[in-house]
Amino acid sequence: MELRHLRYFVAVGEDEHYGRAARRLNVAQQALSRQIQDLEKELGFSLFERLPRGVRLSAAGERFLRDARRILQEVSEAAGAAGRVAQGLSGTLRLAFTEDAIWRGVVPESFRRFRERQPDVELLFQPISSLEQMEAIRAGRLDAGFVFNVPDTDPDLDAIVVDVRKFELAAPAGHPLTKLTELRLHDLIDTPFVWFGRWANPPLYDRMMHACFRGGLSPRIVQDGFDESTSLGLVATGLGVAWVLGTARSRRPKRVVITPVTDFNVTMPLALAWRRDNRSPLLARFVAEVRRVADVRAARAA
Repeated sequence: MELRHLRYFVAVGEDEHYGRAARRLNVAQQALSRQIQDLEKELGFSLFERLPRGVRLSAAGERFLRDARRILQEVSEAAGAAGRVAQGLSGTLRLAFTEDAIWRGVVPESFRRFRERQPDVELLFQPISSLEQMEAIRAGRLDAGFVFNVPDTDPDLDAIVVDVRKFELAAPAGHPLTKLTELRLHDLIDTPFVWFGRWANPPLYDRMMHACFRGGLSPRIVQDGFDESTSLGLVATGLGVAWVLGTARSRRPKRVVITPVTDFNVTMPLALAWRRDNRSPLLARFVAEVRRVADVRAARAA
């Protein structure tokens, strides 16, 4: 039994006339009659009672007509839903971001705009570290993620840089360092630091250490900060100072001051990364939306 058998049967059942049904289907009446006979033979019972003029559904035919209509409707809906997925108009996207990336800028704006443009899309979010994101993307557990310091050359990943953020110093309010008109690295000698462990991001850790050494500072690390939120909280207790992104101003504790250090010019690019072989039309639409948002924000800042 094929779908055309059901379509032909429904047309004849609704019109109760082979000639009218054949004209509606744009097929020869003889071919239509043969298809109905084949269907009845396969089912093992008659669907119609033959009349001098036209036909009439049998009791079995009336029941079969209800189910045939439902099946054809479900097939049509399934085809439509699959077509929307194929066009990138619906489906599910698994996305991730670091905690500090979601507060403001390209990331939340991209999510908002994409939801407005694609209301039928389900977005599944995961707030995890950049390293965890890249592992999950490579493994296929994530479609894309907003990561810091994505490798310049990675055979598995594609990426677009959406923002570049600069590190500044977070210090307890009232700390002597916050009173200086211009803060330089040599002013931080012997100052206790809250610092993330090298395991969290070895390239960034090494780059920041190198920048400090070049400015004459050998940081005195007294506590691991784990992540930016933890570091800000520890700075607020007066435990020490910490390097944080300048964007942390919008969520810093009241007892923390964030200030630039003139000769510490370490930046961290934020990029949207995805697997190079991911051909999802929905992902392609999301990447295009993120690119638009990033371009508009860059033009405003220029």
